[in-house]
Amino acid sequence: MAIKEIQKCEFFLGLLKKITQKCNYAQNRKHGIMNKYEVLSIVGEGAYGVVLKCRNKETEEIVAVKKFKESDEDEIVRKTTLREVKMLRALRQENIVNLKEAFRRKQKLYLVFEYVEKNLLEVLEEHPGGLALDQVRQYIYQLVKAVSWCHQHNIVHRDIKPENLLINTGE
Repeated sequence: MAIKEIQKCEFFLGLLKKITQKCNYAQNRKHGIMNKYEVLSIVGEGAYGVVLKCRNKETEEIVAVKKFKESDEDEIVRKTTLREVKMLRALRQENIVNLKEAFRRKQKLYLVFEYVEKNLLEVLEEHPGGLALDQVRQYIYQLVKAVSWCHQHNIVHRDIKPENLLINTGE
């Protein structure tokens, strides 16, 4: 008898979860997609905007959201960001950070990426005596694979530097 009761509870909990997800989806559509994400912290700021560490409220996935400062009024910045989005949508390679989605809200562009904990500059600063030779080889190999893939697809990065090389420390 207890097993059937547990199965009923699991069934109703699963059903409740599905209903909640549908309600959350409807709310996100109504109130804007940025409500889909909970801001956890600021990762960094650059010339074009700010990068936020966020949690997807539906999936619990940690993502990086790049929020651009630009508005539609600045034509040069608008063209640059649109070109970046177009390129990022085409970039599908294991050593290149994945663009998950792009959207506009209140005249601002948001790009949602997979979250990567650190960049190469941070890793180098943590190891002032230098990295192990095997680790350096692995990073260079991954960088060369990514750059080669880009060049084969007529894409030039133009800003390769340690801050822009993201490192998954758990892998």
